[in-house]
Amino acid sequence: MSPDRRFVTLKLTSVLLLLVFHLSTLCSQVVRVTFRVVTPVSTPRDANIYIAGNDSLLGLWDPGRVSLRAENDSVWVGEFRFAHGKELEYKITRGAWNLEAIYQEGEIPQNNRLVVERDTAIVVRPLMWRDGMESMEGGITGTVQYHRDLKAEGLRFERDLIVWLPPSYDQDSTKRYPVVYMQDGQNIFDPHTSFTGFDWRIDEVCDSLIRINRIREIIVVGIYNSPDRMTEYSNSAEGRSYAEFVVNAVKPLVDSTYRTLPERENTAVMGSSLGGLISFLIAWWHPDIFSEAGCLSTVFTYNQDATLKEVEADTDRTKPVKFYLDCGGVGGEATLKPGMDKMIQLLKDKGYREGFDYTWYYDPSAEHNERAWASRVWRPLVFFFGIPN
Repeated sequence: MSPDRRFVTLKLTSVLLLLVFHLSTLCSQVVRVTFRVVTPVSTPRDANIYIAGNDSLLGLWDPGRVSLRAENDSVWVGEFRFAHGKELEYKITRGAWNLEAIYQEGEIPQNNRLVVERDTAIVVRPLMWRDGMESMEGGITGTVQYHRDLKAEGLRFERDLIVWLPPSYDQDSTKRYPVVYMQDGQNIFDPHTSFTGFDWRIDEVCDSLIRINRIREIIVVGIYNSPDRMTEYSNSAEGRSYAEFVVNAVKPLVDSTYRTLPERENTAVMGSSLGGLISFLIAWWHPDIFSEAGCLSTVFTYNQDATLKEVEADTDRTKPVKFYLDCGGVGGEATLKPGMDKMIQLLKDKGYREGFDYTWYYDPSAEHNERAWASRVWRPLVFFFGIPN
């Protein structure tokens, strides 16, 4: 190599190294974000103001964990430090989701979003609080029954069930029904208990699909989550305990109380995000109990790819379970697609057939929230319980 070419090569190498250095420095920067909440006059004098979001510093969506500091009677402040480039989603509350901040009258807001690129001060001015709204969109369609304070062996918290019954349940006392068990039960039927104020509308969706003869009549069981949701809905000891709770406590209660078709061929499980992850795992661990698993916006890469690794290492070719997988492409939702793609490839490698043993859907315009899941939950319902044309 000539001296000139060596010089050019060395110069290019130096430039690349310098660029890598600057990029690594940029990625390692810590950026300060200050939130200042100017509370409305309707705020109770004894209220505390909280921030909840998608980072551990923001309580991982616990509405009453991260309190802001009172600067005066109407201004609350919180200062946090995040890595440069962090994509934040957050909401302001008075400690519970039915006490979240409202910015337009009559409308439950979407998550606030911020990409952290520089030191930033955010001023938030709520119009009112959710408990001050005169009405709320939607309600529950059809008949639901509640089962309160179920104890779960190996788990710290009791939890409730909400059970939706199909249109003919009280009309035909001899008819029995398939069942789908859903995670995050407080978010699927009732906007008044939902995390965002907008539910999955699973009751309206099922009712409509049944009435147009698109799916069989089914019973839907919503299992409320707990403050330990992150560990219970993961590939962990708590996740195993939660799965055993569903199999050994929830399902026997439902089968003994309602007219179900209890066989595995008529039993499905479904959820979204980490709820989708634990739904996949429940069916993977208990294919003798569940024959279908709906996994919407599933975080398959959670806990260092533990679930992907388990499926890859499993020596079984195929389990007798049908899987529905999907995700969106907006914000943090876009980060889920690589994990979904990897899971699809693992299922293919084991002999699962697309359209028969599994199906998947990608919506590049979908966000990570209940509105998005409500718009496409019909897909797994039709895949699992569809009536042939």
